[in-house]
Amino acid sequence: MDTDKTLPVAAAAPEAPEDAGSFTTVKSKKSQKRKRDADAADMETEGPGASKRPQFPPISSDKLRGPDEMRKVSVPAHRYTPLKENWLKIFTPIVENLQLQVRFNLKTRNVEIKTCKDTQDIGSLTKASDFVKAFVLGFQVEDALALIRLDELFLESFDVTDVKPLKGDHLSRAIGRIAGKGGKTKFTIENVTKTRIVLAETKVHILGSFQNIKMARTAICNLILGSPPSKVYGNIRVVASRTAERF
Repeated sequence: MDTDKTLPVAAAAPEAPEDAGSFTTVKSKKSQKRKRDADAADMETEGPGASKRPQFPPISSDKLRGPDEMRKVSVPAHRYTPLKENWLKIFTPIVENLQLQVRFNLKTRNVEIKTCKDTQDIGSLTKASDFVKAFVLGFQVEDALALIRLDELFLESFDVTDVKPLKGDHLSRAIGRIAGKGGKTKFTIENVTKTRIVLAETKVHILGSFQNIKMARTAICNLILGSPPSKVYGNIRVVASRTAERF
């Protein structure tokens, strides 16, 4: 008996959800940044003159100078006579070398320095004011003149009581330790550190380069704090020799 055997038809596999096979690869931020940098580099190299720097013509001294400027340096009463005696030495380098105008105002007791049409360097006014200020603080004209000739010289001032709050005889002894007998200690520090030092009551003024001012200030602070001069001499000589070897 022939019977039609029908084979069971395999059921179709259920379709995978749409999200199962549609994974999107996300690029990392680093790769995107590298690609942007590469594209930017290609754009710079492709341009005919993209890598060339812009050329600007030099500015004339008239446009760079601008309006006239003035600086005033006040002169205390005890420096009137030295200023009068050395006025020609102060007047000559400011007018001839820096091309500035200078005068002493008798009413306000100030040294007034002003630029003019002949002034070429914009830094001349600062140099001249530092020069006059150094003389007013008590430096010799020859030492203060180095502020005009050299660029890397500075002035620094501090009070003895800023290092240690001293009063009465203790303050006098500290100032005496800085000066030494007949100024010996002060001269030794000046010669070793290649600076110039002025002691005016409780004020200490130092003229020199940045590194030399640092050595002199350290030595003076040690003397104020009570270190014996022999120990201070040894320390600054060691530091000065190391600095000389370094440079």
